Amino acid sequence: MRAEAVDLIKDGNRVTGVRVNTPDGALEIRADLTVGGDGRHSTVRERAGFSVDDLGAPMDVLWFRVPKKPSDPNETMGRFEAGRIVVMLDRGDYWQCAFVIRKGAIEETKRAGLPAFRQSIARLAPAFADRVDELKDWDQIKLLTVAVNRVRRWHQPGLLCIGDAAHAMSPIGGVGVNLAVQDAVAAANLLWQPLKSGTLREDDLERVQKRREFPTRITQRLQVIVQNNVIDRVLGAGASLPTPLLLRLFSRLPLLRAIPAWLVGRGVRPEHVHTPEASAGAR
Repeated sequence: MRAEAVDLIKDGNRVTGVRVNTPDGALEIRADLTVGGDGRHSTVRERAGFSVDDLGAPMDVLWFRVPKKPSDPNETMGRFEAGRIVVMLDRGDYWQCAFVIRKGAIEETKRAGLPAFRQSIARLAPAFADRVDELKDWDQIKLLTVAVNRVRRWHQPGLLCIGDAAHAMSPIGGVGVNLAVQDAVAAANLLWQPLKSGTLREDDLERVQKRREFPTRITQRLQVIVQNNVIDRVLGAGASLPTPLLLRLFSRLPLLRAIPAWLVGRGVRPEHVHTPEASAGAR
């Protein structure tokens, strides 16, 4: 804990561990397998020199919290207006809010001032107008620079990247953490035995990528479709905002609404733990 990975340790072309900084000084940690699960700005991925394919994203997201009142509904909400989108996620005793802006528009947003930002939220979500004054400083508002990308090869000898380190997801659907956990479960299922027997080869790491690359590609493709056909149109709209065809279809055909719910909840390829211990416990 409290150890920041800053570089990889290599023996020839094989990764044998990481160099880390800690409050007590620098350390070297050796391992038969190093797993890079350090997110979309992955140091592990950078130090490994992985090639990344960028699929593009038209927006960035400003994250902030506002208090929740007992009279508030217990459901996630979203508001769309020409040039603006805000989504409110129910976190129990507060709302986690996402204010979507055009890619690279953070400086323009800040120049307009915090009062203008609060007014935009109040106009989009009038039910929250009485608590936007809780936002007193830009430090309370965190920028998520949205990226949708994936590395071409998730592994090197002794190294495997998973989650956003292997494939940064759009915040659309909130599925990034789902795929990261599924990657981890698939890796555990496929790698525990060769790790235990000391026979781990790069072919084993390739099996993890082959299993998880298909659901990653499908999910990212769906996110890009939503970005291009809904988000980009809303953020680029003028005074009027025609309802995008995709949203009209979901509104008119209730059965279609089950598709994104299923994809968010279960994923394209759900993973389950398959170790002998888990199987014995299930029996």
